Amino acid sequence: MSSTTPRFRPFETNLELERSLATLRAATAGADDGELFLERRRSEVLVLDDGRIKNASYDASEGFGLRAIRGETAGYAHSSEISEVALIRAAETARLAVGDGGGTMAPPPAATNQRLYTDLDPFDDATFAVKIETLREIDAFARELDPKVVQVSASLTASMQEIEILRPDGVHLSEARPLTGISVSVIVEKDGRRESGHSSGGGRHGLAMLMTEDHWKAAAKEALRIALVNLNAEPAPAGVMDVVLGNGWPGILLHEAIGHGLEGDFNRKKTSAFAGLMGKRIAAKGVTVVDDGTIPNRRGSISFDDEGTPSQRNILIEDGILVNFMQDRQNARLMGVPATGNGRRQSYAHAPMPRMTNTVMLGGDVEPGDIVSEVKDGIYAVGFGGGQVDITNGKFVFSCTEAYRVRNGIVGNPVKGATLIGDGATALNKIRLIGNDMAMDPGIGTCGKAGQSVPVGVGQPTLLIGDLTVGGSAT
Repeated sequence: MSSTTPRFRPFETNLELERSLATLRAATAGADDGELFLERRRSEVLVLDDGRIKNASYDASEGFGLRAIRGETAGYAHSSEISEVALIRAAETARLAVGDGGGTMAPPPAATNQRLYTDLDPFDDATFAVKIETLREIDAFARELDPKVVQVSASLTASMQEIEILRPDGVHLSEARPLTGISVSVIVEKDGRRESGHSSGGGRHGLAMLMTEDHWKAAAKEALRIALVNLNAEPAPAGVMDVVLGNGWPGILLHEAIGHGLEGDFNRKKTSAFAGLMGKRIAAKGVTVVDDGTIPNRRGSISFDDEGTPSQRNILIEDGILVNFMQDRQNARLMGVPATGNGRRQSYAHAPMPRMTNTVMLGGDVEPGDIVSEVKDGIYAVGFGGGQVDITNGKFVFSCTEAYRVRNGIVGNPVKGATLIGDGATALNKIRLIGNDMAMDPGIGTCGKAGQSVPVGVGQPTLLIGDLTVGGSAT
């Protein structure tokens, strides 16, 4: 931890541990489960836009949330004031969900000593002046790369989330979770036409590795490359065609189109397109999907989830067969299955729910070049931007930020304005070839659900999906 910022120790500075435990036990007497979650978060965002500091913000917050669960009902109360008075008030509120009691307290989560990332404070890696100077160097470097560059935006972000979890059975966990990122965007212009390119990355580590010259120069070059690709892009075709998805970040389509549908709460409530299909084939043979929160230093990784359950590598789809859902403690208990370490929350002000960590499709045995050569007429989608998904039926619409036309197995001109339209269940069954080049995204994913956002990771190999609908503007 930082030598300048004292470690978050709420039971030494604000509360007394035994009294807090007694209050929590009173709130959860007769309940099925519950916990006290305490958090301090510090975050910094520095943005240099077109040579000027556009944003330089530093935020700090702390608080607690107390939960009591009985059956399907959960009482949750939170406060930004960590004090005994606030804790007693929250306990009285959360207790209302328990009513007359009668529940049986669930056993505690398994113990773990795994630590998947450093607890060193990322704010110690560089001074404010050094961070600003690095952003200025990125700006100057990007402009020197190509005379067509007319605007550059670069940012550095850092946060440290420190949490403590206290359970009625006396289990007490604590952890510090760093998260850092770097982003570079460029706009290029030629003959009055402007296009943009973007590159970013990060993970659960310090800022130092992102601020090395080799790293930020590579990010600037990649942003410029994408911008120049888009500058020469033609209108995308429209129709039903074969689509090759690149490896790494295109796994965001997997995350959205099927990942949410494999979360336990949607399936318990039977609102998922995959409800009732456990043990059934839902994807083509060879398709294996895992949610793995144990990959060191990855953006979506957690040593244990926000209920205290150790993070795990959970196989969701095995060779096309649905074998598991992602579970928090409440939904796992109600469904009669083990918790999987996927109980996550945005902050102390939010109750946990089943969420993804790093969702990955495992690689196959086909060379990527052989996959592209199979396409007679289609597109090769390498980068994705925004998308929309309906969890109940898996229907999705995703926009491509980098894509190419493919004819007779040859990658041709870049195309602009392509959207992929379909539904997750159908797309899974139309996967025809799986590459041997599985890769993770660069560390940029953030997932939204029920008004909460958490950092996530995605990954996949190169894939060939047949008969996918492509939206475009080409005539």
